Amino acid sequence: MRHAVRPVRWVAGMAIALATVLLIASCSVQRPPAASNAPSAAAGTGAHGGHGKPSVPPAAAPLRASERFVSLKLPQPYTPSAPSGGTDEYRCFLVDPGLTGRAFLTGSQFLPQNTDIVHHAIIFRVGAEQAATAGKLDASTPGEGWTCFGDAGVEDGDWIGHWAPGADETLLTQKVGYPMPAGSRLIIQVHYNLLTAEGKPVGSDQSGIRLRLTDGKADLAPLATARLAAPIELPCTAEESGPLCDRGAAVRDVVHRFGDQAGRSVTELNAFCNGGRSPVAAATQHCDQKIEDAATVYAVAGHMHLLGRSIKMELNPGRPGARTLLDIPAYNFDEQAIRPLAEPVAVKAGDTLRVTCTHDAGLRKLLPAMRDLPPRYVVWGEGTSDEMCLGLLMVSPGAGATG
Repeated sequence: MRHAVRPVRWVAGMAIALATVLLIASCSVQRPPAASNAPSAAAGTGAHGGHGKPSVPPAAAPLRASERFVSLKLPQPYTPSAPSGGTDEYRCFLVDPGLTGRAFLTGSQFLPQNTDIVHHAIIFRVGAEQAATAGKLDASTPGEGWTCFGDAGVEDGDWIGHWAPGADETLLTQKVGYPMPAGSRLIIQVHYNLLTAEGKPVGSDQSGIRLRLTDGKADLAPLATARLAAPIELPCTAEESGPLCDRGAAVRDVVHRFGDQAGRSVTELNAFCNGGRSPVAAATQHCDQKIEDAATVYAVAGHMHLLGRSIKMELNPGRPGARTLLDIPAYNFDEQAIRPLAEPVAVKAGDTLRVTCTHDAGLRKLLPAMRDLPPRYVVWGEGTSDEMCLGLLMVSPGAGATG
């Protein structure tokens, strides 16, 4: 899934968007009815979360017509070990939901076991050919699963679910679902963060996932997940200094920890979002992306790490009929719930989507997990001590597919 930078377009079961990107949060300005995944009051008070709080998902909502639960867990317990002197490991695990017939995924709940180290997870669906490739990769890699910075390690996986702190199962009321053909397998990508371990044993993890599946006979519109990313160009504060406050050194450090794809992500994001101009260091960054094909948006989400202050996603900013799809003025890492829109929003070819994020390097000295780290110029990176600016949209490709 190392997508090239390109305009947004949707294809059946999958949305192709920007760069190599990751995860979630959100709060729509069209306020939905109160629900179990509504953010806490702290999200609106300027509270800024940390990492590693216990995760206790709520009881599952009742099954609806034709739905059933399938519960899975990692094949074996896994003890993470961050490579290249870093504090983060991305590990992928292949699991089989046992589908003998066509189905749709209408809900999912990731169940982190070791919440001290599980930062987030992404669920990819793959077909038989990709599953065979993943199986060979798993077999040739020591230990359970395989290392997978930047993607799932195999091409053409469909993003069908994800979890971060505060994100519980979100059920859409419309007749929509992620297609799950017979024989589909899942790749569960888990981001393990060892930032607070301080060299001590972290223990193993055997997280799981609960799938909500239809029998495949229901007439559901196919869902896809689109990703909108913006660059991160956050300089050290005026009070900070050190070798990694130099941008070039910071980029080389990210490449050292996560591989060449990490450097390509930084370069491609800037080239696409800034028209190839030199990067400009600033706390706030944004990116505009043109839509190639019509779709209906049902839910939105957004993701940053521990230095995130605010995130917004807009449709056609500065044009007649502009709409704000997501607005989190006080971002809280521990409140990353996916939020359905009050009403589905139709987007058409030629529309523009913009994601805007503000980060605050001054938070480093306030957060126990980061205040002892050397100061750095922060760019897009996959570690908890790096940053992201990512908007997500749950969409059904095609015009008028409101369900």
